[in-house]
Amino acid sequence: QVQLVESGGGLMQAGGSLRLSCAASGRTFSSYAMGWFRQAPGEEREFVGVIGRSGGVASYADSVKGRFTISRDNAKNTVYLQMNSLKPEDTAVYYCAATKGIPIPRPRYYDYWGQGTQVTVSS
Repeated sequence: QVQLVESGGGLMQAGGSLRLSCAASGRTFSSYAMGWFRQAPGEEREFVGVIGRSGGVASYADSVKGRFTISRDNAKNTVYLQMNSLKPEDTAVYYCAATKGIPIPRPRYYDYWGQGTQVTVSS
């Protein structure tokens, strides 16, 4: 069982930066690949990016590639999402999620979810 708690969301002007954190409970954090997803009002939850168990490999959605970076600190049981050059279309609730399986970029393949943190980007 893993419990995830996101933090760091807020209101930012376009072009700005935010860093989200996701703190995990338990002693098996390093056995999970960690993903970030987002959901805007009226939209389906969409994949943002994922990082492997050791933190050596990460992949991203095309919409955020080159602007967002995922990292993790297994000693702190925390995964991060650094968001730069924010755009109004990045406005959404951002969720972190954990999977012990193959980190397929679809929500249904993730076993544990945080409660989400709101990111709002104004133009």
